Amino acid sequence: MTLALSTENLTKTYSNKLKALKGVSLKVEQGDFFALLGSNGAGKTTAIGIIAGLLKSTSGEVQINGLDQKAHANEVKRMIGLMPQEFNFNPHEPNIEILMNQAGYFGISRSEARTQAEVLLKKMELWDRRSDVAQSLSGGMKRRLMLARALMHKPSILILDEPTAGVDVEIRQSMWRYLTQLNNEGMTIILTTHYLEEAEALCRNIAILNNGNLVEQSNMKKLLLRAKRQVLILDTIETLPKNVIINNCDCKILDENTLQVSQGESTSISDVISGLSSQHINVSHLRSSQNRLEALFISLTN
Repeated sequence: MTLALSTENLTKTYSNKLKALKGVSLKVEQGDFFALLGSNGAGKTTAIGIIAGLLKSTSGEVQINGLDQKAHANEVKRMIGLMPQEFNFNPHEPNIEILMNQAGYFGISRSEARTQAEVLLKKMELWDRRSDVAQSLSGGMKRRLMLARALMHKPSILILDEPTAGVDVEIRQSMWRYLTQLNNEGMTIILTTHYLEEAEALCRNIAILNNGNLVEQSNMKKLLLRAKRQVLILDTIETLPKNVIINNCDCKILDENTLQVSQGESTSISDVISGLSSQHINVSHLRSSQNRLEALFISLTN
C-alpha cells in the first residue's frame, strides 16, 4: 500500500540552536486516522509545519502519497488540508469569502468555490452566518470555520492541530462524528491533540514525540494492551435498561442515566460507544476516572 505520509530522519534546528526535531521517521498509511501526540515543545507543530510545506527541514525527507515533497512541492500542497491551532483568518472578512478566497489559492473558480463553500458551511451549521464577519463567531464556530477552510480544495490528507481546543462537549462530539465520516470515506487524517481521550476514541495508530525524538509509534489497540484497565463514567440520553452488556467490559449501572464501564484490555472508547449504540443507548457525556493512554503517555515521555 502507498503511504500517505513518510518522513525519514527529519531534523529541524532553528537559528537559536534549538533542535526541535532530532531524526523523526514517521509512516502513515493512506486512509489512516493517525494521532501525533507530545507535550508542549515536543516538536509536533514543527513536524506539521514541515509536512505541510510551511517550514523547511534542516535535513531529512518527506514523501506525500509517494511523491517527494521538494520535487513536487505544488502538487503535494494540493493534497494537504491544514487546520492550524491558532485562528489565522481575517476577522473582518465575511465567512463565505474566507472559504472562497482560500479556494482561489488552488485555482478553483469562483462558481465552484461558492458551491463548495455552501456545502461545507451547511455541514458545519454556519450557513446562516455566511455573510457575518468571522470576528462575530464564537470560539467553537471559528473552529468549524477553520475546518471548512481546510477542506475547500478537497484534500486527500487532512492535518488537524488541536482541532477541538476550547470548544464545548457538544461541538467536540459533532466534530468527532464528521471527522469519522470523512475518514470512513477514505480521507487520511493526522491529528494532534492534548485531549488523550480524543486520540483514543478516533485514531487507529499513534506516534508520540518527546523533546524532538520519536519515542513511540504503534497501533492504538496494541499500545493500550500495555496499560491497565480504564474505568469510564458515561452519561446516557436514554434511560438505561436493567442489563447492559459490552464485549470484554464490566458494566455497572450507577443510576438510570449513568453507567460505569471498566474497559477490557483490548477495548477502545469507540468500541464502548459502538456497543452501547447497538443497544440503542446514546452517550451525552463521558469522563474517565483512570485514563490508560494518559498513564502510558506520561510513562513514555518521562
